[in-house]
Amino acid sequence: MSVWKHSGKLITAVMLLAVCLCIGAAAFSGELTALAGDGGITMEYESELFDTDEIIEIDIRIDEDDWENLLANATAEEYCECDVVVNGKTIYNSAIRAKGNTSLTTIAADPTTDRYSFKIEFDHYVDGQTCFGLDKLVLNNNYADATSMKEALIYDMYRYFGADASLYNYAKISVNGEYWGVYLALEAVEDSFMLRSYGAQSGELYKPDSMNTGGDFDMGDFDMGGFDFGGFSPSDMPEGGDFEQFSDESFETVAAADGMEMPDMGGFSFGGFSLGGGGADLNYTDDDPDSYSTIWEGAKTDSTDADHERVITALRHISEGSELETYMDVDNLLRYMAVHVFSVNEDSLSGMMAHNYYLYEYNGQLNIIPWDYNLALGGMSGSSATSVVNEAIDNAFSGTDFFDTLMENETYHAQYYEYLRRLVDEYINGGGFDEFYNRVRSQIDALVETDPSAFYTYDEYLEAVETLYELVKLRGESISGQLDGTIPSTSAEQSGSDALIDASHIDLEVMDSMDIGGGGGGFGFGGQGVSSSGTASSGSGGFDMSRLPEGFDPSEFGGGELPEGFDPSDFGGGELPEDFDPSDFAGETPPGETAPEETGEAPQESAEPTPEGTASPEGENGGDAGAPSFGGSEPGNMPSFGGLGGAGLTVGEASGGALAQYGLSLAVFAAALIFALLYRRKPRRR
Repeated sequence: MSVWKHSGKLITAVMLLAVCLCIGAAAFSGELTALAGDGGITMEYESELFDTDEIIEIDIRIDEDDWENLLANATAEEYCECDVVVNGKTIYNSAIRAKGNTSLTTIAADPTTDRYSFKIEFDHYVDGQTCFGLDKLVLNNNYADATSMKEALIYDMYRYFGADASLYNYAKISVNGEYWGVYLALEAVEDSFMLRSYGAQSGELYKPDSMNTGGDFDMGDFDMGGFDFGGFSPSDMPEGGDFEQFSDESFETVAAADGMEMPDMGGFSFGGFSLGGGGADLNYTDDDPDSYSTIWEGAKTDSTDADHERVITALRHISEGSELETYMDVDNLLRYMAVHVFSVNEDSLSGMMAHNYYLYEYNGQLNIIPWDYNLALGGMSGSSATSVVNEAIDNAFSGTDFFDTLMENETYHAQYYEYLRRLVDEYINGGGFDEFYNRVRSQIDALVETDPSAFYTYDEYLEAVETLYELVKLRGESISGQLDGTIPSTSAEQSGSDALIDASHIDLEVMDSMDIGGGGGGFGFGGQGVSSSGTASSGSGGFDMSRLPEGFDPSEFGGGELPEGFDPSDFGGGELPEDFDPSDFAGETPPGETAPEETGEAPQESAEPTPEGTASPEGENGGDAGAPSFGGSEPGNMPSFGGLGGAGLTVGEASGGALAQYGLSLAVFAAALIFALLYRRKPRRR
């Protein structure tokens, strides 16, 4: 009787307790999230798709007319509906499109090949649909890599270290049951990646890209007026086209030694093209959000002004070297640095191009997720094998100051060295690399030999992979010497040193490369078309050759150096003609000379700009990043992941620490409500 008499007070007390728990959960959300665990969630697709002991088999079942239209209009990057059979599992109503930037347009212009990279979105038409929990899958065509191994090798190193990076595996691709080719399959850096890597965290993801040339970039937009050469002239460029000396901190030193006056890069502009502009180089400049517009334009989550302020605050502290562990995921960044420096990937922050990475921010702490390694280990033309093998391990990131204060700390520098030593001793020389190499050869050799869309012949592939093996071993040997002090570890100290490992007998072009013409950071004139065991795309393209200055020879631009006496002002006002197209000269051969054997070189990758306020389809660049678009999902309506232990949880349910923060309080609150609804007070007797 007394229980019923005081039930109203009891219900009130329980509801007050629930409210207090909710308020407490909100106040201590960070601590509760930590208790819930932010080390990621095991996903079914890890074993079903990315167990590298067996390659993936994918059959794209698509209407023939739709497939032909996709190939014919690949540069539109429009999705087509298809069914995808992955290792025997059919995912109906999926979406596929071609992906890429310069690689895509180069292939589109080459009548000898349709070997595009692709992106498959399992949730494009059916919200929440996944493949074993994976929302999106990237299929890379191994463009400009005759080994078909470079990118896979670097991702294997990241996996060995347990660093935050996409999972990989090879895939045998068929279209309507007919073998199309062997591709590299990558886990897209999107919803499922974030759930697997960061679990209950609700961080912000960005893909900054300074290479904002876009797919429609044309040399007609080339404005030399914005480039202050000072006393520098293109004719002052080094003989032999050796531009690799300008890819590190020795740039100014070498220039001064040669009597060169360095140009003012502050106004460097190619109609929107920039090197590290808008904050893409992660250098702190000031507290004005507009100074970091390139970062915000690459947002892959619904970031706010408050989120942007946290990034700027972190960059400021990092530049000052204060509270680094608060503002940097130090351990993961050191692992990233070790693998990335080994890779000698000039198409990145360690080169002159501030792109090909993702920036992840959570609670004010910054992290980097790697992307795009098909041009690693000499994939940028103009490098020599000796320079690649001996690439310095200190002051290695010439494109950014982001890592400088980290490396100035003796403890962190020693830890970075330890990761490099482990990479060489345990992976390169300890059996990891050999296991990878032998496994991949056994898996894809036969597929490459019969690949109907391959860029290279089987013999070219065999020569390339053998060259790669030797190059990787020598790279490991050089890093060991740099760690031990027998080989200089900075570019400045290496200049003129006779302690470097001699790799001059290795021809990097056997593995192919992305032609950057005159070596000017990816905007040269020497871009050659894709080799598909045939001929590269070339020709005049309709450009009026008579408009070029007297004595101008386009073939001189193909050897890695600007021709003697070349002066941009010859083109009138410092600008090239409006319809000038450097690809017109890709196949030009000087009169009286024999054309060199086609090697499959192609213009450097670039990225399409993202319209402000909208999400780009990829945020792609270089190797054509499968950056997250989130399928247009709104917050609170995130796709479900059927592969998550069969629970069918959604990202909204699994992220943000919601389960740990509010579960208990909501349960108590619900119990109180149920009690109130079911309770009927017993009437008093008269």
